[in-house]
Amino acid sequence: MQRFATVSRSVRLRMLAAAGTIPVDAELRYAAADPFAVEALFDTGDTEWVRWVFARDLLAGGLVGSAGEGDVCVAPAQDEVGRRVVHVQLSSPEGLAVLEAPAQTLGEFLAKTYDLVPAGLEGEHMQIDDTVDALLDH
Repeated sequence: MQRFATVSRSVRLRMLAAAGTIPVDAELRYAAADPFAVEALFDTGDTEWVRWVFARDLLAGGLVGSAGEGDVCVAPAQDEVGRRVVHVQLSSPEGLAVLEAPAQTLGEFLAKTYDLVPAGLEGEHMQIDDTVDALLDH
């Protein structure tokens, strides 16, 4: 088991807005210690980046079809020149954002996460004992 193994990828996204598109820098992170989750950090121009965590399966499903409901929805699309992209819709009490990411970049990131923790083997990487210990210590 690779306890501290991680995968990360910087990616340039586009926020789709009525007035046009806005570039957004982001970092995708995946840790074998939390094998079901992908963390996305978005640079909003403030001192702290905005953090979202969602299921790796949700992101993978969104490469080939509509996935998710509620706060995070992911779906394949094409940009204005016909390139394969993925739309990630994030909803919160503060508002709604639709971000566009290159499908190839997301696919490459996900492939590396599956190299680290293959689908179906996530449970073998869970740190259940550490989680229980942390909860009992508080």
